Amino acid sequence: MMEISEDSLFQSVKEIIRQSREKVFRITNSTLLLTYWQIGKLIVEDEQQGKERAAYGKYTLKNLSRKLSPEYGKGFDYTNLSNMRKFYLTFPILDAMRQELSWTHYRLLLKIDIPKKINYYIEESIQNNWSSRDLKRQINSLAYERVLEHKKSLIENIRSIIQDPYIFEFSGFLPKKQSLCQQILTLPSKRRGIKRNHRSGQTPL
Repeated sequence: MMEISEDSLFQSVKEIIRQSREKVFRITNSTLLLTYWQIGKLIVEDEQQGKERAAYGKYTLKNLSRKLSPEYGKGFDYTNLSNMRKFYLTFPILDAMRQELSWTHYRLLLKIDIPKKINYYIEESIQNNWSSRDLKRQINSLAYERVLEHKKSLIENIRSIIQDPYIFEFSGFLPKKQSLCQQILTLPSKRRGIKRNHRSGQTPL
């Protein structure tokens, strides 16, 4: 009885610790993403004031990295600052940023240039609870392209089914077409005769 009680206490404490850690992670991750987004916004706005944006921006990032890295670590090196800049450019609306994903997720997504493709991986990552490793594996395996190919094949199959003459007949489309042909073929003989006489140059009576 004592062992069961102690195990129950252990599991309860363990669950409290797990929930607390998850809460800390969510808060920390949300703060980190917001910080990087704001830094990216500042970099872009400063860059837009430069006359030669490309050269000016590159110089600014290198200079900023040189000043920040000794004090705040490698998280503020040139590469990560470049990612922050692209982070803001890719997600300019703050409310559209999904905080369920980590910065590692976003770094992988920033390598993609197609918005629809990015949105696909965002939604799939959240719905399937993909880790950053899972996301990387899905991207490398061309999951998005395979989904597009599947949809394309599905559309082609549906089109071929719809165009099947038996489907037309079953759905009632084909008889309507046949009745139209029959109407043309069964025009009054007098009218058809008028057309023949007209073609032969004779004056219709």
